[in-house]
Formats: sequence, C-alpha cells, structure tokens
Amino acid sequence: MEIINNYGFVLIVVAAAVGFLMAWGIGANDVANAMGTSVGSKALTIKQAIFIAMVFEFAGAYLAGGEVTSTIRKGIIDSAYFINTPELLVYGMISALFSAGVWLGIASYLGWPVSTTHSIIGAIVGFAAVGVSADAVEWGKVSGIVGSWIITPAISGFIAYLIFQSAQKLIFDTDNPYESAKRYVPFYMVLAGFVMALVTIKKGLKHVGLDIPAEQDYFIAIAVAVLVGICGKLFISRIKVNPKSKREDQFANVEKVFAILMIVTACCMAFAHGSNDVANAIGPLAAVVSIVESGGEIGKSAQLVWWILPLGGVGIVAGLALFGHRVIKTIGNGITHLTPSRGFAAELAAACTVVIASGAGLPISTTQTLVGAVLGVGMARGIAAINLSVVRNIVVSWVITLPAGAGLSIIFFFMIKGIFAP
Repeated sequence: MEIINNYGFVLIVVAAAVGFLMAWGIGANDVANAMGTSVGSKALTIKQAIFIAMVFEFAGAYLAGGEVTSTIRKGIIDSAYFINTPELLVYGMISALFSAGVWLGIASYLGWPVSTTHSIIGAIVGFAAVGVSADAVEWGKVSGIVGSWIITPAISGFIAYLIFQSAQKLIFDTDNPYESAKRYVPFYMVLAGFVMALVTIKKGLKHVGLDIPAEQDYFIAIAVAVLVGICGKLFISRIKVNPKSKREDQFANVEKVFAILMIVTACCMAFAHGSNDVANAIGPLAAVVSIVESGGEIGKSAQLVWWILPLGGVGIVAGLALFGHRVIKTIGNGITHLTPSRGFAAELAAACTVVIASGAGLPISTTQTLVGAVLGVGMARGIAAINLSVVRNIVVSWVITLPAGAGLSIIFFFMIKGIFAP
C-alpha cells in the first residue's frame, strides 16, 4: 500500500507505456483479421487496407471501446488473493501488458497471426500462478480457452466451406454465371447484412452504453439485412454486361460484386474488432490506474480515465501502420490463393462464428476464427490448395502463445517487483 502511495504516478506512467505497447501489438497482429482476406483477394491494395483499417479500428476503439471495463480480463484470476497486497496486482498487470506486447511484436515481425486475447491471458496466468499463488488462477476458464483452439477454427472452417461450395454450385458452375449472380448474390448480401449488423451491435455498439434487449438485436439485424439485400439487388441490376460475353469475363464481373461486399464486411469487422479487443490493452491499464487512484482498493470494474481510450486507439493505429502488412500477407497470401468470392466466404464465416460463439458464451479468438475460415475455403478446393508449411507455423505459434506470454510475464513481474520493492 505504501509503495502505491509513494510511487503511484510512476506506476501509472509505466503502465501507460506498456499499455501503448500492447495496443501497438494488437494493431500489428490482430487487425489482419479484418483486412487480410481483402488484400489477398486483390479487393484492396495493402495501403488502402491499412488506411481503411486505421479509420474503422480507431473509431471502434475510441467511440465504442467502453466506459467501464472489467478490472481482470475475462475473470481469469481471483482478485481476493490481492486484497492485502494490491501492489502485486499492479506489478502483475504491468508485467502482463509488457510481456503480451513484446510477444505480439515478435509474432508480428515473423508474420504469425496469433491471438492477442490469448497473449494477455497467458501473461496474466503466468504472473498470478508463479508470483502469487496457483490457486489464484481460474484454471477452468484457462482449459476452456485451450479447447477453443480446436473448436472455433473448426466451426468457422466448416461454415466457410459451405458458403464457398454453395457459391460455386449456384453461380460459378452454371452456364451463365452473371445471371446466376444477379439471382443469388442478393441472398448472400442479406446474410452478410444480418451477421454484420449482429457483430457490430454485440461486439461494437454494446460498449457505447446502448442497452438494446437481445430480441431487439435480431429485429434490427433483420431490418438491416433486408435493406442491404434490396440495395444490393438494385446495384447489381444496374451493371451492364454483354449476355454473349465469355464465361471468363462473366467470372470477372461476379468477382467485382463480391469484392465490394468484402470491403463492406471488412469495415464492419474492423469497427467491431477495435471496440472489442482494445480492452486487451486498456483493461489491465485501467486496473492499474483505478488501484493507484483509490489508494490500493481493488474493484470488480474500473472507470476509464479520459486518456486511456485514445491511448489504446492511437496504439492500435500505430502498430497497424508500422507492422500490420506482415500478418496481412500471411492471412491473405500465405495460406491459400484467395479471390474476392473466396475471401468473402471466409470473412462471412468468421463473422458467423463470432455471433454463434458470443451467443453460446464460448471463449473465442478472432484470429483463429478467420484462419480456420480461410483453411475451410482452401479445403473446398482440395488439400493441395493449402500451403501446409504456413499452416504448421501458425498452429505452432498458437500453441506457444500462452506459455510464451506466461514465461515473459513471470520474468518481468519479478524484475518490476525487485525495482519497486527491493
């Protein structure tokens, strides 16, 4: 307690610096979830994708990042163990942010798409288990996270496989692909509008403080879906195509339609991601600020000080601008060859999985969800269409993310503890 009173300002400054590092890591690594498929399918150039993501990620983080955040992310540790030693929780949160930020920087440099959520959770588990007590960790929740490594990519991969196969049979394998597209693409637009509206409401706007009842979520999503479908049908009907043109030329026009769809879904995913995952950086930071300003009192939630959300938003944008292209290339080009229709199938499948997992209360990684969806699209074309060496590296990076975050966090925890409490 005395340490918090004597070094409170210093602890907040250090926490802000490592919080910015963590947000930078989120921008460098996780933002590829929204933009990787758009770049890989050539719907956007990498510069366009980074600019669009910077706008929507910052808007999501700043406008809908939340006024109140959980003090301990995902309830992964029991705060009762820190009641008499709140300074240990402060050291731990700083070390967790530092270790997760460092690991995300390493993974981003190598082009590995890892989970920012799992990085911070692994770091929190590490300092709590070794620095405080193994009993302080809610191990049941940790095992649920490990199980999600298999469940969420499998679900999104299966959905992506179904979406891609349906588009192939209903549109691309027909005698007149463009006429088939005019008939069926509005239905894909309706589905995309419905899912994206739900993702934006549940993962984005809920942080603004809009208390929308669950049943109204679906009414709003249905209304958006119908509107998107009508607009899509009008838009497609205005495109003039020579009915006698070759099938290859018709394919190109169909892909242009899917490219526009993909850009819209990517913007929604970026907004929802910015609003949701910025909490991985600002949650522990808000906990440190709350504990220091209250003189050592640990609450279940922490009010955000005005400067924390902008710090997180700017950090995400900085990481994306400087390192984002590396992971975007892995998602977009490394796993399998993507076209706009394939990228749309992957992105829509990832969004569907986010909605399903949120409804079921499953712990989820948006990174693993999208990678699973891209794999599903690749599998629809056969195992030869997938770069297995890239997939192997990605899976290895997933497995080592929790222990890497935990190991670095333990080291940093004892270093920080040694500096402030020798």
